[in-house]
Amino acid sequence: MGEERDGVALTNLDQPLFDGAEATKGDLVDYLDAVADRIIPGLTGRPLSVVRVRPGQEPFTQKNLPKYTPPWVRSVSLWAETSKREIRYALCEDRRTLLWFANQRAVEYHVTLAPADAFDRPTHLVLDLDPPEGSGFDVVVAAAKLVRRALAEDGLTGVVKTSGSKGVHVFVPVSGADHDVAAATRALAARAERLDPALATTAFIKDDRGGRVFLDSTRAYGATVAAAYSPRIRPGATVSFPVAWDDLDSVTPADFTVKTAAALLGDDDPWHSRMPAPQEMPDDLVAEGHTIPVARVQAMHEGKRRARAQRAQP
Repeated sequence: MGEERDGVALTNLDQPLFDGAEATKGDLVDYLDAVADRIIPGLTGRPLSVVRVRPGQEPFTQKNLPKYTPPWVRSVSLWAETSKREIRYALCEDRRTLLWFANQRAVEYHVTLAPADAFDRPTHLVLDLDPPEGSGFDVVVAAAKLVRRALAEDGLTGVVKTSGSKGVHVFVPVSGADHDVAAATRALAARAERLDPALATTAFIKDDRGGRVFLDSTRAYGATVAAAYSPRIRPGATVSFPVAWDDLDSVTPADFTVKTAAALLGDDDPWHSRMPAPQEMPDDLVAEGHTIPVARVQAMHEGKRRARAQRAQP
């Protein structure tokens, strides 16, 4: 079973998308096509990483464009410090490119917080709220409300979406250099944690979280985040979906899938219509953040310290 849309040959549309998806490749294509004008603005100008899943294989992340990529797919080459090489990222800026990725079984669409032409100027501060194992969505909602309170106390506003997995993403449009945005993200997480330390934590090491919601402040610099409206490789083929703050209590991530999300949207684009204009970060927030160690680095040093202490035991 196949067809052609916008010059892109679409193949094997009746194949199951992945185990547990309860959806076909055709459902993925139809969904992405239906929301193309909503998802593409969030992808435009940003280096794209996708997560693909082939029949009978484990999902894999693709950053570097393959050699067989059509010449009309726009791209940008950026130096990757970790792998010490240049990576040619896609720029998904039109329906044709999105359909090509869908036909490649690219289910997830992750973008950087900064555009490729201003990579040191992220457009958003992002907190990723991750629930503890076995908890319900209600604890994540409660933690998101802490973040909202912390934002309000600094005169800031943000928007929220389901991550498409078990948590939520809080996006705050800001203007500033990457090191200051990263610092403000750490400080915001710390301030939200202080509002209810029994509910939320900034502890990067899982064993230290004590059944609390993790306020992940590491979405900074070249880190990526699932784009609004992106499907996820999760049971039911869920979608990262914008939710109004006042509606958080009445939804679950499973409400939004590649089969249901487009109809729920209708002609609306709640993600971009609710997004505030870029905001100046308060000086005190940035200053506090610069006193907080980067979580990954702190966790690495703490892991080494614990290993040394364990070796020293008789």
